Amino acid sequence: MKIFVIEDDKKLNSFLVRVLSEEGYVVDAATSGTDAARQAEVGTYDAIILDWMLPGLDGLSLCRELRRRGTLAPILMLTARGETHEKVLGLDAGADVDMVKPFEVEEFTARVRALLRRTHGFGKLRCGDVEIDRVGHRALLSGMPLPLTSREYALLLHLVHHADRVVTRTDLLSRVWETNFDPGSNLIEVHVSRLREKLGSFSWMIETVRGAGYRLRSSPPS
Repeated sequence: MKIFVIEDDKKLNSFLVRVLSEEGYVVDAATSGTDAARQAEVGTYDAIILDWMLPGLDGLSLCRELRRRGTLAPILMLTARGETHEKVLGLDAGADVDMVKPFEVEEFTARVRALLRRTHGFGKLRCGDVEIDRVGHRALLSGMPLPLTSREYALLLHLVHHADRVVTRTDLLSRVWETNFDPGSNLIEVHVSRLREKLGSFSWMIETVRGAGYRLRSSPPS
């Protein structure tokens, strides 16, 4: 899943990006409201972390603009004050929940999971013998844990979420990696190959669809 962090404090911005990346998410970041507005036009996100005070375009105005454009991603608004009227303004602008700074990392990651739960469901996803435990951020194969890197986990999660459907390279780059461009690299192929190795005798589950992308099969090919 891909998350957009919009925070002008560069130190906090980098910290939130690192925390979310370690949780297995793909993260984009911006430090101004103006830059974030442009970036949001070309990116698709599953959740947005939005600071109230931003240079160029403040968080409240940006939140309204994103909703005006039809952005459906849940928005977590960060604010330095927890006054009731600010909470009301944020919610009225289109934010789903607010969080007062400073905050504990555990609460922050729990809030993010709660937001994603609203739009993507939660708990466990399954495709054949592969199961994704989204609470524990782990993958199981026939009930046994799969030793995956955070990127491999994100890749498998996206494939399971679209089980038995073709997932294009463009979609994988956008959702699993932090880019919309493929400059002729074999980035995806390398990670798919590693994932197949870890699936062992179930490597057949990841099917290469020539000229299109990949498909995670729930049953063996006939």
